[in-house]
Amino acid sequence: MIRRAACGVALALLLPGPTRAALPWWDTVRPAPQAAAQARTTSAVDGNPQAPAASRDPSDGPLARLRLERTPTRTLAWVENPLPGPVQVQLDALRLRGVVASPALPVRKLLPAHGRALVATLIVADPQAGSDFQLKLDAVPGDPQARPLQTVYRLPFEAPVRVDQGPGGHFSHDDAENADALDFALPEGTPILAARAGVVLQVQDGFEHGGPQREALRGRSNFIRILHADGSMALYAHLRPEGSLVRPGESVAAGQRIGLSGNTGFSSAPHLHFVVQINAGMRLVSVPARLVRPLGELRLAH
Repeated sequence: MIRRAACGVALALLLPGPTRAALPWWDTVRPAPQAAAQARTTSAVDGNPQAPAASRDPSDGPLARLRLERTPTRTLAWVENPLPGPVQVQLDALRLRGVVASPALPVRKLLPAHGRALVATLIVADPQAGSDFQLKLDAVPGDPQARPLQTVYRLPFEAPVRVDQGPGGHFSHDDAENADALDFALPEGTPILAARAGVVLQVQDGFEHGGPQREALRGRSNFIRILHADGSMALYAHLRPEGSLVRPGESVAAGQRIGLSGNTGFSSAPHLHFVVQINAGMRLVSVPARLVRPLGELRLAH
């Protein structure tokens, strides 16, 4: 079971406004460790014009990059998408003092795979008076214009089927992101197969622990996210540590081995959390997925 499964990231940047010399530098935006596998998280980044410190946490890794090109009178805010698929971003201001944003914030942009865009220009009203600003960047994977096709998915494993929690389950499938999710009970180490062909969008396999402690372990699940041709995305979660057999950018075929099941993150027992999601405009929502197996379509008893 996974609560607010890994899919997007909300990132807060605390950045003092420029007053004197030009100062171009990169801010690499990373998720807060405890929320790496959540759809929207918040992470504070010091505005010091220095490279961010390296992190050993397994959740570390850029989800969006904000480049600020500074002069005494203005700052250009560029955002870069490091993922091999589309990402929607929203830049907002928590505080603007002595600065005017063009266009007015908040502003949204859709960045293609490995794309880069100028999102906003912050103009200093009076360079002699100084300025200060605080920005927040949200990022969600997927194209909000995508429309999922009516298609079938193969069962993502070759093992007896036991569903521990179905769509709308009260334990952890009671939000929009997971309303259509399925939790399959599986022994740890069971090979996980791609339910549909696509491109690997995100991989997290560095978390080591799992258990029923919701607050301590929610968002600390290993997962693989695969982007399909119609813009929908499949999430395979709670994989074992170092249990991914694919990397971002790889094309996978339906039925290909992609990982090994596990019990990481907020989980009461070893299982696979499987859900298909779309970007519904800066938020992920789940969509029903028809699963087939050799004996026919999987149907759940109500």
